Amino acid sequence: MLHYTDLKELANDKWLELNSGNKPWIRVGTAICGKAAGADYVLDKLKIVLSELNIDYIIDEVGCLGICFAEPLVDITLENGRRVFYKNVSVDDINTIIDDSIVENKFNHSSLLGILTSNVDNNAIGENDLPDLNELPGIKYQKKIALSNAGNVSPFDLYHYVSQGGYLALNKAVNHMTPDEVIKEVSDSGLRGRGGAAFPTGFKWSFLVKSDNPSKYVLCNCEEGDPGAYNDKGILESDPFKLLEGLTIAGYATRSSNGIVFIRHGHDGPIDRMENAIKRAYDEGLLGKNIFDSGFDFDVEISLTGESYVAGEESALMESIEGKRSQPRFRPPFPAQFGVWGKPSNINNVKTLTYVPDIISNGSNWFANIGVQGNKEKKIQGSTGTAIVCLSGNIKFPGLYEVPMGLSLRDVIYKIGGGTASGKELKVLQTGGPLGGVLDSNSLDIHLDFDEMKSAGAILGSGGIIVGDIETCVVDLTRVLVAFCQYESCGKCFPCRLGMEQILEITERMVKCESSESDLELIKNVGQNMEKASLCGHGQLGYGPIRSALKYFESDFKSHIIDKKCPTGSCVQPMISPKNTRPYGILQINKGGE
Repeated sequence: MLHYTDLKELANDKWLELNSGNKPWIRVGTAICGKAAGADYVLDKLKIVLSELNIDYIIDEVGCLGICFAEPLVDITLENGRRVFYKNVSVDDINTIIDDSIVENKFNHSSLLGILTSNVDNNAIGENDLPDLNELPGIKYQKKIALSNAGNVSPFDLYHYVSQGGYLALNKAVNHMTPDEVIKEVSDSGLRGRGGAAFPTGFKWSFLVKSDNPSKYVLCNCEEGDPGAYNDKGILESDPFKLLEGLTIAGYATRSSNGIVFIRHGHDGPIDRMENAIKRAYDEGLLGKNIFDSGFDFDVEISLTGESYVAGEESALMESIEGKRSQPRFRPPFPAQFGVWGKPSNINNVKTLTYVPDIISNGSNWFANIGVQGNKEKKIQGSTGTAIVCLSGNIKFPGLYEVPMGLSLRDVIYKIGGGTASGKELKVLQTGGPLGGVLDSNSLDIHLDFDEMKSAGAILGSGGIIVGDIETCVVDLTRVLVAFCQYESCGKCFPCRLGMEQILEITERMVKCESSESDLELIKNVGQNMEKASLCGHGQLGYGPIRSALKYFESDFKSHIIDKKCPTGSCVQPMISPKNTRPYGILQINKGGE
């Protein structure tokens, strides 16, 4: 096994060669947003054209730069390290782009997005008039930590990751820090779980330390928040090594023997890239026995599930790993005492673990000074670090943006997202996934802060923000959220199983303008019973979208209930509401046996 210094030296040499300009180095974004836009076809065409022109080249698949609206994105590094980015590239553009940038060394193609010339004298090459990629709104306002390597390194190449500082933190932890010191560093950073609960990470790790069982597990939950939330995919598809390093550090800090990465079956991109990352880590001795000659042993495997949204709940996740239905367990005992396979376990989500290497490398104070600081005397936890937000819906520049905590929703929507795509007045923001909240345009001064958003009736959760303009019917939007939650209920808890069914029926009556004012009290009673009597967050938070929608958009509901009309006119469209649980009373029984 190579020592860290040897591994780093080898990686640096390979990285310098890539950026030397001896060969054009072409990076194509093949994360799911790129693939959906046709990146695979662009990649194949690039290889064909370059071969036909007898150009000696290097080509790598990379993840998402965050500006998903620009996909397919092609990034070409030329002599002196100059990087030229082309947006919305089609197969018809390839010949011209190669001819302009590689053959003739000019940059006037219509799809030119921006250029990075950090290692080049701009005056010497006459590029002052070309757009600077770092000045684009979608790039300028970002503060990348978890996604620092996204779009820059190949997710398949360990040496790319190491050259950018990868595995420095693990080497530092296992050879220069005790497990308790690692936990203290994470605790002092103020890192909170990037899920719905936002529980302090270091404090959570400390629960597992108390067990002296020789077999302990740390689990990475890739189902936290929305199912396969795109910001999780953004990390898994762009930089799986950083997640793996964070998981390994968590294993060391909690004195655990094994790690499990839990991914939904069918997410081929994240699965393939994570499997490769684990294999390469074993190849270099970064997993397995005696990591970095420290005496620390740690093994990691991937567990796949075909189960539902509820599998993201920590006890349901463990049930799924064990081959059972993904349903929540009664607690206590809690996972730190009785987890997967009956062994003490700790569960963190993708984003949380991905922050860990940078915290250990740069120190807790560095991370704690980003975002919203806490105050121990006033018992304010704070929201340190960054948030990864996924902007979608009626937004001009949809994408995946990592920004400092504390940024206002107004800045996120307008400075980064460019406002509504329609140009019409913004009406509604839906945040935190289907179990999150609904906010109105007067909420734009709310900041990306776990506690502030909770107080407003929303959650940051997975970081998803869906934007709707003045033509959006909030009642119908709420019905869609409820329909999803009803369908994904595992059915174990009676209040959730039947409660979500009742709430869906009520919201469907509202959309059809067939409801009465008594339904408002009924939906409130059902929702409160779900909150109090459900075992997991699915039922406990199921009423959240309704509560927040009624808080901010009471007039929309009254229009449907009292005036019997939809203010936007959109509710005349056919509804799609797949139902997973049907009352036995409506089943048709064929007594004749036909």
